[in-house]
Amino acid sequence: MKKTNNFKRMIAVTALIPVVFSTQVWAAVALDRTRIIFDGGQKNVSLTITNKNPQLPYLAQGWIENDQSQKVTSPFVILPPVQRLEPGKASQLRIEALPAISQLPKDRESLFYFNLREIPPKSDKPNVLQLALQSKIKLFYRPTEIQLSDTEMMNQPWQEKLTLTKKGNEYVAKNPTPFYVTIIGASATANAPVTKQFNAVMIAPLSEHSLGANTAQLGNAPVLTYINDYGGRLKLHFKCQSNQCSVVPEKKS
Repeated sequence: MKKTNNFKRMIAVTALIPVVFSTQVWAAVALDRTRIIFDGGQKNVSLTITNKNPQLPYLAQGWIENDQSQKVTSPFVILPPVQRLEPGKASQLRIEALPAISQLPKDRESLFYFNLREIPPKSDKPNVLQLALQSKIKLFYRPTEIQLSDTEMMNQPWQEKLTLTKKGNEYVAKNPTPFYVTIIGASATANAPVTKQFNAVMIAPLSEHSLGANTAQLGNAPVLTYINDYGGRLKLHFKCQSNQCSVVPEKKS
């Protein structure tokens, strides 16, 4: 009898597995962007959130974390912190700056994270597994003192100021700018697949970070892929002399 009960229990658990993975893939509440740029001259930034579920209402809960992934209540606040989204409908929430924003560094960007949790309605059916899925995107505070004009950003994106140095059998990327640089790919040529040893890195302002990939795999003309303010994926083509590498700027039309 025990064997029969255990067998039935195993079948029940196995049957739940596809449901769990399916739920994790399909989030009901969607954001209208993949990153947030909060300029120093702004008092607030509005985000659009949409309930993609055509049948069920959801609650949407937002909060801010610092660069250590710790929940904070300053220098930003989310309004409203919790709201109800009707099926298939969109709404807005605001990220507002508090007076403490003036205490952030003025010579470089500051990094925060915006979190959005979707809370499904309580099921009226017994033994139903429900998950509260959560999205997390980067929020960059960009003080007025370092902001670039559209023309400056078009003529020479700050990512093009990145340099590489060979140290042992790996490349170290140096970021001399006051902005964060997110590198999501590294390869030996523009059309080559991303080197398997490479893991995406975010290089803080005025700092350096090892790429982790072997110099033999990246060669003497590495190509890095970065993400810009709009979520676009652009490439940096490097040319190396001895142990130092710099970006070959693209010709502007």
